[in-house]
Amino acid sequence: MAIALLPSVRLLPQSLSRRPPPTSSPLSVRRPRPRALPLPRVHCRAGRTPDPLTAAREAAAFWAGKLAGAVPWKAAVSGVVALAVSFTCLVGLANARTGVNKPELLPKEFTTVIDVAGFLSSGQENRLRQEIEDLEKDTGYKLRVLAQNYPDTPGLAIKDFWQVDERTIVFVADPTFGNIINFNIGPLVDLDVPRSFWSQVSGKYGNMFYWKEKGEDASIEAAVTAISRCLRNPAGTNNCSEVL
Repeated sequence: MAIALLPSVRLLPQSLSRRPPPTSSPLSVRRPRPRALPLPRVHCRAGRTPDPLTAAREAAAFWAGKLAGAVPWKAAVSGVVALAVSFTCLVGLANARTGVNKPELLPKEFTTVIDVAGFLSSGQENRLRQEIEDLEKDTGYKLRVLAQNYPDTPGLAIKDFWQVDERTIVFVADPTFGNIINFNIGPLVDLDVPRSFWSQVSGKYGNMFYWKEKGEDASIEAAVTAISRCLRNPAGTNNCSEVL
C-alpha cells in the first residue's frame, strides 16, 4: 500500500504569531477641539436719572413702611426722620437744583396759602383758605399751598412757618419744570392715601397743556378740590382711587 506523504508544516511559537499593536505617536492622536463657550447675553437699557419728586415720595413711603411696623416710641422717631427726608427732597430738589431759603418772602401773618407768584386773586385765596380750614377741622389733615416761580420762593423757610408735621400735605405750585403740581406728603397721610392718587392729580391738573389753557389758578383750585374730596372719603380699598 502506498502512503502519501504530507508536506510538513512548521508551526511558529504562539508568542511570535501575535504582533503587538503599533504604538501611535502622540502627534497623530486627534484630540477634540475645545468648544467655544457661548457669550452671555447682555440686555442694554437706557437709564434715566430719577425724578427728584419721585425720589422724595419713595423716601417718604419707605419710612412710612418702617413707621407702620414700629413700636410706639420708634414710630415717633421714624415719623420725624421720614418727614425730614421727604421735605428736604421736595423743597431742596423740586424748587431747584440748589436749595432756597428766603424767609423774607414769607407773609407777616400766618396763612395756609402763600402766593408769591401772583397766580391767585384775593377771592381765590380766601376760598382756598376756607376750604383748607374746614378740611383740617373735619379730618385733622393739614393742607398747605405754596404758589411760586423759582427762584422767587421762600423755600425751606416754609417748614418752620407752617410747622410741617406727619399729617401735613405741602402743595407746591410751580410751572418752572413743566408740571405745575408737586406734593410733599407727611408719613401718616401716606399711610391713608395711596401714592397713585397724588400722581393722578399731578398728571391730570398739573400737566403743561392743562395749566397753559386754563391758567395756573385753575390747576391749583382743581387740585385742592380733588385733595379735599379724597381726604373726606372714608378709608377703604377704593379710597381716592379716582380723581374727578
